Amino acid sequence: MEFRDRIAGLLGEFLQEREDLFLIDLKFSAADDITVILDGDNGVSLQDCLDASRAVEFNMDREEHDFSLQVMSAGLSEPLNSERQFRKNMGRELDILLNDNTKVEGELAKMDENSITLVLRYRKPKEVGKGKVDVVEEREIPYTDIKKALVAVKF
Repeated sequence: MEFRDRIAGLLGEFLQEREDLFLIDLKFSAADDITVILDGDNGVSLQDCLDASRAVEFNMDREEHDFSLQVMSAGLSEPLNSERQFRKNMGRELDILLNDNTKVEGELAKMDENSITLVLRYRKPKEVGKGKVDVVEEREIPYTDIKKALVAVKF
């Protein structure tokens, strides 16, 4: 079995045992530096990363094939790319870049297998007179229209 397929298989076996975790990305460099990015329904702990690393490393022979392995959780800088990640972040503010390069920021209110619905809150000028009014509206966005989605960080 090819080296990369063996790594992917061992990681797959680990994730079958840990159904609360899921794979975001598996990268191989030319020098066989392996990066595994995990996410979980309840987050990812340091112990989860260690367990995933051990599941791979303890079943590979470094004498046969030398490699380095880094297992990490998906951070705030990692875009949301699976339905499971969107579900996990229900109720949170998202910054979305659409395929036409427009930006949308809103609270993730609903989702289904085809789209997400954001609640947008903003102020707009009154139609008559001076001043502004608060506006709350829902916007449905198909997954196919999303170029990049990040959890908005508020301080």
